[in-house]
Amino acid sequence: MAASIARSCCRVHSHVVFRITTYLKASLHCSPSRRSGLLSSLYNRGLLKESFPAHAAQAELPDLRYCGFDPTADSLHAGNLLAIIGLLHFRAAGHDIIALLGGATAQIGDPSGRSAERESASPPAAVEQTPTSTTEQNSHRIFSHHELHFCPDSSRLGRLAVLNNRSWYKDWSVLEFFSEVGRSFRMGTMLSRHSVQARLKGAEGMSFTEFSYQIFQAFDFYRLHQLHGCRIQLGGTDQLGNIMSGHELIHRKTGEEVYGLTVPLVTTSMGDKLGKTAGNAVWLNRDKTSPFEFYQYFLRLPDNSVERYLKLFTFLSLAEVEKVMEQQKQDPGKRIAHKRLAAEVTELVHGKEGLESARRCTNALYHSNIQALEQMSDTELQELFREAPFHEVFLDPGTTVLDACRRAQAIPEGPRGYQMIKDGGFWINHQRAANPEQVLVLGQHILSNGLSLIRVGKRNFYILKWFSM
Repeated sequence: MAASIARSCCRVHSHVVFRITTYLKASLHCSPSRRSGLLSSLYNRGLLKESFPAHAAQAELPDLRYCGFDPTADSLHAGNLLAIIGLLHFRAAGHDIIALLGGATAQIGDPSGRSAERESASPPAAVEQTPTSTTEQNSHRIFSHHELHFCPDSSRLGRLAVLNNRSWYKDWSVLEFFSEVGRSFRMGTMLSRHSVQARLKGAEGMSFTEFSYQIFQAFDFYRLHQLHGCRIQLGGTDQLGNIMSGHELIHRKTGEEVYGLTVPLVTTSMGDKLGKTAGNAVWLNRDKTSPFEFYQYFLRLPDNSVERYLKLFTFLSLAEVEKVMEQQKQDPGKRIAHKRLAAEVTELVHGKEGLESARRCTNALYHSNIQALEQMSDTELQELFREAPFHEVFLDPGTTVLDACRRAQAIPEGPRGYQMIKDGGFWINHQRAANPEQVLVLGQHILSNGLSLIRVGKRNFYILKWFSM
């Protein structure tokens, strides 16, 4: 049984833990004044919330770095982005960073911030076939976009490495691990953690598997401290208990001090945590949330949130944020601050191509821009109209508006469908099409990219991709 538990701890699962760390080397690239200024700036932006131990921010913290957070799905989401941005600020200041994928600890699941235990992992065979590559690609893409588009002098950036904690758990048996590591933990302290207390008071209680999670995260901190000199862990405020466990383990085994920083949890205007558990996730993977949907999320933020989000989610200086907000006040209807926020964050996550795609989709949908619609790819159209039926059809000579609507299955058969078109409720490429017998015109009904966008009423869309015989 012990061997079975050990093996299960080491399998990579699609729901991965992804932890990011920064570490201090003897030859840091930045001066003490820059380091002090960095932390002060991050606190002023609202990006840092708490420090542990409490004296760290005032005394020793400016000389030390470490960061971490836990997404557990096949894509990171906007709720994870704040910790990544915090890390990018450190990297821009010259600090080397490590991205740690939790290929092993994902099998346990962090109970922090949850009211119930996660669903059990996939069967072993399925787990073995599911890579952690999606989450790794999310992070690499953001690091790359940050370097390309937001760092004029990339030579000043710290180094980036990617590790997987599976590498140091795969050779442990459960008896060896708890014999070596477990004896450094005290039950009273573990039980006192807020995440544990909240679950113990709930109806479902807490399994030993979840209870043990803080031991594994603490050991990750210890391992990175031993291998790379990690001194500070950064995570959401709900991670503070796990960070404390790592601090206590390292101090107990080495006598050295390590530190923790927390970033605020991102919440909606209703105060709900922004993440997959709340069912309102804005994913960083294009397959789950398109660049257009991502852009629109930030564009539609309430006015009273936009200044805070500019400080948190962009790399604009505080002086630049103040300037943008002043422009917004002078002409609120232009929504200058919202557009700047949406553009900055979309470019970070999806790059310049993703931002251009988001803008094309916005112009095509909301501004009835035929040129933008004509420039859209099949992929963009299907992302923009995710629920819209997509049909590939051959273009016969003399094809009419009625034929197109029938091929798109947008109207019922017979006289009723014919009459619906005559009644004026149909648009093709944003132009009303009220004559069922009109032959389709290239450049009007069929765009140069071979596409026709049919709209019925206000919200029902159909996409046709035409091929010549």
